[in-house]
Amino acid sequence: MASDPYKELGVSRGASADEIKKAFRKLAKELHPDTHPDQPATLERFKRVTAAFDILGDAEKRKKFDAGTIDSQGHEQQYRPGGGARPGGFGTGGFSGARYEGGPGGRAAFDDIDLEELFGRFGGGGARPNAGAKSTFSARGQDVRATLDISLEDAIGGTTRRIQFSDGRTLDVTIPKGAADGQVIRLRGQGAPGRGGEAGDALIELKIAVHPVFKIEGADLTMDLPVSVPDAVLGGKVPVPTPDGTVSMTIPKGSNSGAVLRLKGRGAFVGGKRGDLRAKLVVTLPETPDEALTKFAQEWRDRQPYRPWRS
Repeated sequence: MASDPYKELGVSRGASADEIKKAFRKLAKELHPDTHPDQPATLERFKRVTAAFDILGDAEKRKKFDAGTIDSQGHEQQYRPGGGARPGGFGTGGFSGARYEGGPGGRAAFDDIDLEELFGRFGGGGARPNAGAKSTFSARGQDVRATLDISLEDAIGGTTRRIQFSDGRTLDVTIPKGAADGQVIRLRGQGAPGRGGEAGDALIELKIAVHPVFKIEGADLTMDLPVSVPDAVLGGKVPVPTPDGTVSMTIPKGSNSGAVLRLKGRGAFVGGKRGDLRAKLVVTLPETPDEALTKFAQEWRDRQPYRPWRS
């Protein structure tokens, strides 16, 4: 059994206070008895690590230990004539009698460690039993995380979707109306089961899938709206798809490609407020060439040429 607190924490003798603290945090979480029930060897290692930090985590105790005036348990060294530590000191003793609280001097070394954060998650208010006592810790179950892909229409209108976890469990997730991309829904008690404590939560992150028509820009939606040449020239009413269904929109006379028309309150949600739908007009020729239109365009160009571009 190693008796050098530096070796127990896996740090060098020149390690800084932050390095010692970091090493202790890591080992304490890895070796905590509640995560290794019925493993006496791990329990003993945990006690030795705790006792080692009681020495090295306290600047005054560390100074005395390095000078050889206290042993690895914090006991004052007694020297025999001719030098050498008494039995039980650093030279031959070790951590065999160490308690969770460390050696003499109580918990001074832990004053700047957040024990609530370090041990509290295992339950029991951060209490640490005496050596040899059976662990009575309770541990809250871990939270589980998952991502749920939803459609834009689901996000805007709200719905219920079923999700399956890797352990085979399924949950019905209520998507609230006006849900945002990246929003996290917490389902309390639906995470991993606890050990003598409450279950963790399920954290479901919503991801809005790319839409074939609409693009999300903040609270607004944008889209390209194809319009025919007659509607662009003469004006008229055209059907426009929205996440809430198709509506009718009036195209002004003489509309050009690139003109943007706005449908208020038909967009996405940000902060509980709904934006608008902005439709960019795209004047579109017939897929099949039309002889009459071609003839008209030729005659019109010969009679009244115009150049919309700038030379």
